[in-house]
Amino acid sequence: MSTWQNWGGNVTANPTILRPTSAEEVQALVTNSPHIKAVGASHSFTSIAATDGVLLKLTSMNTVVGHDVSTNRVRVQAGMSLNQLNRELLARGLAMPNLGDVDPQSVAGATSTGTHGTGAKLRGIADAIVAMQLVTAAGDILELDESHPWFNAARVGLGALGIVTEVTLQCVPAYLLHANERPMALPEVLANMDTLADSNDHFEFFWFPHTEKALIKENNRVPEGTPRNPLPKWRHRLDDEFLSNTLYERIQRFSVRAPKAVPTINKISGSLLGARQYTDHSHEVFISPRRVRFCEAEFALPREAAHEAISELQKWIARTDERISFPIEVRFAASDDIWMSTGYQRDNVYIALHQYQRKDFAKYFTATQDIFTAHEGRPHWGKMHTLGADYFETVYPKFNEFVAVRNELDPERRFSNEYLDRVLG
Repeated sequence: MSTWQNWGGNVTANPTILRPTSAEEVQALVTNSPHIKAVGASHSFTSIAATDGVLLKLTSMNTVVGHDVSTNRVRVQAGMSLNQLNRELLARGLAMPNLGDVDPQSVAGATSTGTHGTGAKLRGIADAIVAMQLVTAAGDILELDESHPWFNAARVGLGALGIVTEVTLQCVPAYLLHANERPMALPEVLANMDTLADSNDHFEFFWFPHTEKALIKENNRVPEGTPRNPLPKWRHRLDDEFLSNTLYERIQRFSVRAPKAVPTINKISGSLLGARQYTDHSHEVFISPRRVRFCEAEFALPREAAHEAISELQKWIARTDERISFPIEVRFAASDDIWMSTGYQRDNVYIALHQYQRKDFAKYFTATQDIFTAHEGRPHWGKMHTLGADYFETVYPKFNEFVAVRNELDPERRFSNEYLDRVLG
C-alpha cells in the first residue's frame, strides 16, 4: 500500500496504486478488484477519487488515439492532462471551445467532475465530449456516443459508472484571444455585471474580501489574421510567477500569523496587479499558474440569483470575525443537457471560494454553503461541500435516472467510496 494525497492536501488515503497503460489493462484490473477507483492529477478537493482499495493512476494513458480532420474531432486516452491536450490540439491547428483557469487535471478527471470555465454563451468542458469509452464493473469495454441513452449520464459520471479510458472531443479551429485585465471597484463591477458577462466571450472577476477592490478579466476572440501579441516574458515573470505565486505564498503565510492584518493585506494584494492587455493562443490566455495551495468550494447558482447571493456573501463577511485572505472568483456559463452537470438546463453564475491550505476553512465554507443552497446552488463535484443525496435529488431533475444507470452498471458498488455513497445515496 501507498499513501495518496490530493493536491489541496485535505484528503488522504492508503490504496494500492497501479498504473495501467490501456483499456485492456484497466479491464483486467477491474475484473479482479472488489473496490477500485481511478485518479488523474488528484486535483479535486473532495474525496471523489479516494479509496483504500485499488487506485488506478491513469497518467500513463496519455496518447492521441485518433484525429478526424473532416470533423475536428480528436480521440485521446483519458489520463492525458489538459496541459498536454492543449499542446496536442494546437499542433493539429485545433483548440478546446472553453477551458478553466488551470490545466494539470486529466481529461477524464476534469470532465467527470464537471469542470467548466467561463463564458455566458459557452458550456463546460464535458460538453465537448461526443463519444467515450468506459470500463464497467462487469469488465465490459463500453462505447458510448451521442445516440446512446446513457451518454448524457456518463459525460459527467463522477467516477460512479465505470472507469473512463478514452474520450472523443469535438474541437474547434485554433483561435487567439485578446485578454483585457484591469482593476475595477466592486460596486462598478456589480452594477455592470450582466452587461460585462453578455458582451464578452469570456468574463470573470476576482473580489478581494474586506475591500471594494476587484480585478476583471475580459477575453474575446479576435478576427482571423490578427497577429499574436503575447504577454512579454518579463511581465509574465513579474505578474504570474512572482506576484501571483512567490510573493503571494509569503503573503498568505503572513496572514496565518496575523489574521487581523488580512483586510490591509487584501487592499495591497488588490492593488499589486495593474491593467494589462495581450493576444495569445486561447489556452495561453485561459490558463494561469496556480502554485499557492488552497482548498476550494464552488457553487453554481441560477444566473438570476447572482446579485442577491453576492450581496448576502458581502453581508456575511462584514459581520463575521472570519478573515478571508483569498479572492472570491465569479464566472458565468451556459446551460447544457448533461444530467449531473451543474449547468443542466440552467444558465449559471459560479462563485468560487478559496482558503489557504494552512487555514481552517470549515466556518467559511459552511456559512457560504447555506447562502448558496438557499438559491438552489449546485456544488462543483470536485470542490468542497457537505451535501448529500436528499439535497441533490431536489436540484438535479435527472438525479434518479442517473442513480438508476449507476445501479445497472455497478450494482456491487465496485467504484463507490464514502463520497459517492453520500452524494448518490
